[in-house]
Amino acid sequence: MPDSVRVRLNGESIRVPAGVSVAACVFLSGKTALRTSVTGEPRSALCGMGVCFECRVTINGSANRRSCLVNVREGMVIETA
Repeated sequence: MPDSVRVRLNGESIRVPAGVSVAACVFLSGKTALRTSVTGEPRSALCGMGVCFECRVTINGSANRRSCLVNVREGMVIETA
């Protein structure tokens, strides 16, 4: 298993440790919000185990994926809202 993988986050290519969750990948990039609420408030991972749905992102074109449940893979494309 490689030590790190390259992913595309909001159009930017970044390298992150292999095996981390997509949520951790976003946080490691320096971003603190994963999406915004309907009223414009920043939202982020709350429970970290897939119960709350606060960490939804688009992964490889598939919307509303819970980023805390998916591990990064080489070449993955991640879009936060």
